[in-house]
Amino acid sequence: MEKNHADPFFHGTKADLKPGDLIVPGHVSNYGRRRRAAFVYFSATMHAASWGAELAVGEGPGRIYVIAPTGPFEDDPNLTDKKFPGNPTKSYRTRDPLRILGEVTDWVGHSPEEIKVMRERLAELDRLGVEAIED
Repeated sequence: MEKNHADPFFHGTKADLKPGDLIVPGHVSNYGRRRRAAFVYFSATMHAASWGAELAVGEGPGRIYVIAPTGPFEDDPNLTDKKFPGNPTKSYRTRDPLRILGEVTDWVGHSPEEIKVMRERLAELDRLGVEAIED
């Protein structure tokens, strides 16, 4: 379903990308069993994007990009009605590429303690066999 949205969108990752590059589905997920993701995920909030940048698998610094979806997108069911009513994190997913418009270089991340707690929670979900909703 296409959303009508005026705010900028963000994607957090560790990938070193340039304006014009595309982020496409099919990469190995950062979470769970690390299967190939059927979607790419993004948010209209820096807070959500910073988690993506900080928790992404890989070497190098976390990065946050301003992106433009190239096709229809929907609320991310992993962070919406299953866990929070509505979509307070303004998190979305799409099967179409995201185009990089630019990089946010002055973002402030979470504290080491907050990151540790989140990584522990993700490890617990992994132990419980909880996977991202990919349907």
